[in-house]
Amino acid sequence: MPPHRWTDETRDATCYYDNVATAAAGGASDADDDDTEVDDERQALCEADVDGDRPLIRAGQTDHSGSSSCGLLQSRHIFGLMGFLGFAVVYAMRVNLSVAIVAMVNQTAIPHSNSSVLANDTCPMPPAPTPNGSFWQSLSTPAEGEFVWDEATQGLVLGSFFYGYVLTQVPGGRMAELVGGKRIYGYGVLITAIFTLLTPLAAHWNLPLLVLVRVLEGMGEGVTYPAMHAMLAHWIPPLERNKFAAVVYAGSNIGTVISMPLTGWLCSQRFLGGWPSAFYIFGLLGLVWFVCWMYLVYDRPSEHPRISRKERAYIERSLQHVQQLQQHQHHHHHQQVADEDVLEDEHDEPEPAAIQEDAIPWRSLLGSVPLWAILLTQCGQSWAFYTQLTELPTYMSNILHFDIQSNALLNAVPYLTAWFVGIACSALADWMLARRYISLLNSYKLWNSIASVVPSLGLIGIIYVGCDWVWVTFMLAGVGSFGGAVYAGNQMNHIALSPRYAGTMYGITNSAANICGFLAPYVIGLIINHRETLTQWHIVFWLAAGLNIAGNFIYLIFASADEQKWSLTQTQTETQTRTRTRARTSGATRPLRI
Repeated sequence: MPPHRWTDETRDATCYYDNVATAAAGGASDADDDDTEVDDERQALCEADVDGDRPLIRAGQTDHSGSSSCGLLQSRHIFGLMGFLGFAVVYAMRVNLSVAIVAMVNQTAIPHSNSSVLANDTCPMPPAPTPNGSFWQSLSTPAEGEFVWDEATQGLVLGSFFYGYVLTQVPGGRMAELVGGKRIYGYGVLITAIFTLLTPLAAHWNLPLLVLVRVLEGMGEGVTYPAMHAMLAHWIPPLERNKFAAVVYAGSNIGTVISMPLTGWLCSQRFLGGWPSAFYIFGLLGLVWFVCWMYLVYDRPSEHPRISRKERAYIERSLQHVQQLQQHQHHHHHQQVADEDVLEDEHDEPEPAAIQEDAIPWRSLLGSVPLWAILLTQCGQSWAFYTQLTELPTYMSNILHFDIQSNALLNAVPYLTAWFVGIACSALADWMLARRYISLLNSYKLWNSIASVVPSLGLIGIIYVGCDWVWVTFMLAGVGSFGGAVYAGNQMNHIALSPRYAGTMYGITNSAANICGFLAPYVIGLIINHRETLTQWHIVFWLAAGLNIAGNFIYLIFASADEQKWSLTQTQTETQTRTRTRARTSGATRPLRI
């Protein structure tokens, strides 16, 4: 046996341990000489370079149907591109209110309790812009809005989205596992787009209706992440998973980067009434995306009518080899019991797991310590993320006194840098795993720590740089950009724990984490409470940084990268049943071969 279990997320590890699995099967190589199916699959998987850079689908190959497999955009890449654009659209529809609310609210009509004692605890107003001033010098007091909402009411409006968002996380993940992620993800974006279009009408009608519309919008978007997680488990080979997920989920960053400055610009115009135009434009984009998604994307490679045979074989064989490797590692210490099971008489009762194929082991799942570790670190990261997403535009406006266009542009920059850093970190993580420089578990812990601790230091840095907007931007866009490393951290950990229930598990953790989406604005509203001062906002930043670091500390202690026993139960039963059938037919008594 090798001295160290590196990772089953790489082609190298799959090939490396396949020999170990065969040897551990009891030395039955002579009896298995005629069983070439597994060996053929192993040879196909292991044809690639040891650094994992050469795909099995090689340039210039053509399948029997005549379709070339050497195109730049293969079926899984089109799926990834559409998933990327989907997240970009839904995040644009989610965050535009964070910017638009600055133009919607009449800040001067809201009473503030800042007294002369606190005069030194605020940033000075910038001088009036001159005609020859640069863009960055053109800072002014935001234009008067039409709604008189205090900080607590604004927190309710901004947080109402997440009341609905958390309700559909677990149902969305489970529905994606049962009926397929294509429809769940697509209809989720469609519902979000419809209620985005209705937002201006609801805001002008009354506050309760606006809150209800935002709740329903959140319910539509709540299924998107769990549904995509379930689809990734079926579409993406393990060696590509970190990079692929980083690109797909980074659509949220690009959507934010585009939405924030564009919303700021639209709010300053008279087109369609100013701020309502931001909701109309992004809602229409969501409708267009839905039509393209339903035509181009399918739930599994086996259901795609236009996928090449080479690509389908590559995806299915890669996933099958990892599954076989995990089964072997779980059975290794119980091989003797498996041998005895082969000899059982043919009147054995069918095992419950084989009957209840789709039953979720809720007790085991909710009692999983590694799953709780993911949940808690996601809660800490979400609190910091939503503090920046929903409240930072208000900080920029009321404390640093940025106009709405400058405000929106500066708030968008951190998401652009986080996108680049996220892709770079994920590519580096896959490279380190392929070269076996680090185990899968330590890779998760390393990148999760970077994604939690470094951005937290950026939030703390904002406290010490005070009113210097250049340094504030650096802390958010430079230091804070390392939050993108989360895609190589806990985001893929669900699939490692249980590919079978990845969508449900992601729904559980993401639902809990996004409770912070309405808790953070509410708590921040209570902390500020008509006191727009540096001291009150410093409390906000300390709280976000502390929760983020604490969640990562728990993850470092309790995280795991091994597939859990309750996830393997059904696979074991199916494998053992097939083995018994072959043994009774041929009279063989050889041990189970993985």
